[in-house]
Amino acid sequence: MTKAGFIALIGQPNAGKSTLINALLGARLALTSHKANATRKILKAIIPYTDKTGAECQMVFLDTPGLCTQEKLLNRAMVAQSHSAFEACDLAVFVAGIHDSLKAYEEFLKWRSASKPHLLALNKIDTATNAQVLAKLKDYTPYSQHFKALIPISAQKGRNLNALLDEVVKLLPNAPFYYDPDMLGDIQMREIYAEIIREQIFKFLSDEIPYESAVLVKAVQEQEHIEKIQAQIIVAKESQQKMVIGKGGAVVKKIGQEARRNIEGFIQKKVFLRLEVVVQKNWTSMQDQLKKMGYVVE
Repeated sequence: MTKAGFIALIGQPNAGKSTLINALLGARLALTSHKANATRKILKAIIPYTDKTGAECQMVFLDTPGLCTQEKLLNRAMVAQSHSAFEACDLAVFVAGIHDSLKAYEEFLKWRSASKPHLLALNKIDTATNAQVLAKLKDYTPYSQHFKALIPISAQKGRNLNALLDEVVKLLPNAPFYYDPDMLGDIQMREIYAEIIREQIFKFLSDEIPYESAVLVKAVQEQEHIEKIQAQIIVAKESQQKMVIGKGGAVVKKIGQEARRNIEGFIQKKVFLRLEVVVQKNWTSMQDQLKKMGYVVE
């Protein structure tokens, strides 16, 4: 008998959900950044696991955007995706940082379906003392009737991840595998390329630019020894376009060089990357533009 199911990772921006996905996979499939709200769309990561009884399991983790304020249309689209992932999953893992307040978890309890089981993963314990970890575990004790288990983890250091998976397995239904066992995820290569480029925007640019920019991969030409990629960096203002390009094209050149290196490392093949910086005014606030970028606003 095999077990399989969908597990939504829910939590605030910067709780470490994408770092956890990459740690479980043993591969960098999800964009990570020290800046909040790096994840914008749901990414499925397929984790094979054998439980203590010897049963073969397939866990399909859904890395969701962080639960953030909803003033902007883009933020509303991101939060809608997190809610929809929770509704569609078999169970959820709420990821909370060890130094975070309990406010986000309390908000989650208000809108989540009480019939849907969830675990609580207390992340970043490597940045805290034992006393701080124990104190935070005590803070969550009054909510113990809501979660099935509370597991302190460090996604960055890989600590207690098997303990987390053991608890997930207990809640998975008996079911056949949903995906080929050799797959890491169902994300398309174009999306991976776009995320790798976007990661460099977060790295080299500050303030509002990473949040008001997007990446569209317009064309991919696969050849035997080289992958040719044409992509656009979309920004909302002409002033942002100038900053992304940089003096004499210096910034966009750095973004392109680093992205190309990372893509080559991922696909183990030479890459030619052509980047263009395009202005689409106020795209984060326009429903038709968001739809073109692959976002759905309810």
